Amino acid sequence: MLEHNRSEIALLTFILNTLKDENWIYWSWRNGSGPGKRPNWSRLNTIHLRENSISGRRAANETKVDIQRLSLSSNFKVLKDITEHITPQHLVISVAMGITTRHIEKALPPKSRVIRVMPNTPALVREGASVFSCGSNTLEEDATTAHRIFTSVGICEEIEEYLLDAVTGLSGSGPAYMFMAIEALADGAVKMGIRRELAIKLAAQTLLGAAKMVLETGKHPGALKDDVCSPGGTSIQAVHELEKNGFRSALISAVEAATQRSKETGGLF
Repeated sequence: MLEHNRSEIALLTFILNTLKDENWIYWSWRNGSGPGKRPNWSRLNTIHLRENSISGRRAANETKVDIQRLSLSSNFKVLKDITEHITPQHLVISVAMGITTRHIEKALPPKSRVIRVMPNTPALVREGASVFSCGSNTLEEDATTAHRIFTSVGICEEIEEYLLDAVTGLSGSGPAYMFMAIEALADGAVKMGIRRELAIKLAAQTLLGAAKMVLETGKHPGALKDDVCSPGGTSIQAVHELEKNGFRSALISAVEAATQRSKETGGLF
């Protein structure tokens, strides 16, 4: 189920387009969209996952991943609307912020299989960071299904559900912090005389390169920072300015604030 905003619809669109040539998945539509017509992803009905990959054959006991759009204002009204259509074959995947699998399970038929996922917008360029938790009724293969879907657009990890609010604060909201960092770095470069288009490009590539070094070298970020900071050099002078202005503290507080907001949202239900 998808939160009702453009980013989530765009993300669903991208995931399905990424998976469209896979022989283990196909999807059905509500009236008004589908094969032969311009796709209207908001009218997507059900994703079907084949239990075998023989072309043209649909397994009798296939898993159906039900996709709906869920907003904070419509939340459980939407769940009630689809309850009669949910069967033991369905795996319901929710990306609604703050709403727990327990709350969703209570709104659906008994023994409904529910997984909660927190993706992020870089999935739109196949660099997403998605984290999921399984509900109390999921099957062993359901985790594999979720992992398979979301690794098509980045990395995907499983975590205890009580930590998903913190994931929201880190990777869910994190792209916004990084966009601000890119913008601020570019502003600094423009102030120093670099044209804005180039400044943004260099700032973005710098963050991308630094992130890849962390992921690919396995070295601690602090050690990589030390590698850049030569004695008496420009980088250590800049790091000092960042420390004086509360750079680390601001990011820690941002993650904490977003985490708390996610918890508050869940408390509304």
